[in-house]
Amino acid sequence: MQKTLDQKLQLLKQNPAADVFILADAKDADMAFGIGAPGRHANGERWKTLEEYRAQIRAVVKQGLVDIMLCSASNVEQLAMREKLFANSQVTPAARANDTSDIWVTRGGKYVSTPSRPFRSATLDHIKYGKIDANYDEPFPGADLGLYSVTFTNDLERDYETLAEFKRFREEAERKKFRYFLEVFDPNVDAGIPQEKIADFVNDHIVRCLAGVTGAGRPQFLKIAYHGPRAMEELVAYDPQVTVGILGGSAGTTYDAFKLIAEAQRYGARVALFGRKINLSEHPLAFIEMLRKIVDHQITPEDAVKVYHDALQKAKITPQRSLAEDSRITTGIMSYGGR
Repeated sequence: MQKTLDQKLQLLKQNPAADVFILADAKDADMAFGIGAPGRHANGERWKTLEEYRAQIRAVVKQGLVDIMLCSASNVEQLAMREKLFANSQVTPAARANDTSDIWVTRGGKYVSTPSRPFRSATLDHIKYGKIDANYDEPFPGADLGLYSVTFTNDLERDYETLAEFKRFREEAERKKFRYFLEVFDPNVDAGIPQEKIADFVNDHIVRCLAGVTGAGRPQFLKIAYHGPRAMEELVAYDPQVTVGILGGSAGTTYDAFKLIAEAQRYGARVALFGRKINLSEHPLAFIEMLRKIVDHQITPEDAVKVYHDALQKAKITPQRSLAEDSRITTGIMSYGGR
């Protein structure tokens, strides 16, 4: 079955201003939070299990409103290779291809407070084929799309190491016919840069690190924090062939998510990857439905919050906040570590 992601990427290649939007559910948090990745049960008494996490993934894929389902490599093996979940679906499976130290959010850990260092648990062989030394010309049962993440901290040694590992990854991905999208986090530590200049720092790094990369090694799209209209328009205008997407960050209110995706789209973003915002919502499927309607211009963010609360009432789900509270902008936290 043809994937909606491939259709939309082709349209954006032909016309970067095309009115299409790629929506992804990021269910790769087990590579960051460990036990707490699936979130707590509604009663708050215990964490959900891995199987419950997978059940959520299955439900979202079955719904069919997202274009990408991002998972850990182990969940790609279970769901794509063993269960064939994506075989008759328009949803594209993807895997987190690296897990840099700034996403090691373990209970009691302090890794996120030190400058990010590159690391990869997953191998491209295992993501695509479930085994090492595969024949890359053969059909693959897993995923040929991955998320590669970099974090620049304004530290020469650390940023040099980050770029060197990124170069090695790109070369391997090209040889093994593996596509990727590039996540660029804001610095996870104090980088000695005024807050109002962080967007400039990130934009310059994106352009600079991709300027030496030809088409065969370039990402399918970007995933970055939304820094507002000026920064988004600047990046989109510089090279329209680079498709820009946003990350969701912490859960926040429902309006936080709905307003964020609408604003980012308005100023040039064509992709959104929301993980915690979807996973920690009261009704993930209804939440995703509203996201899709917003980017398809069927509903405003303000009305979407009201419709979402109506859906909660019909499903007899107790909302985490009142409608008034859930209609406010409350958060700007974008990193895994809480900055």
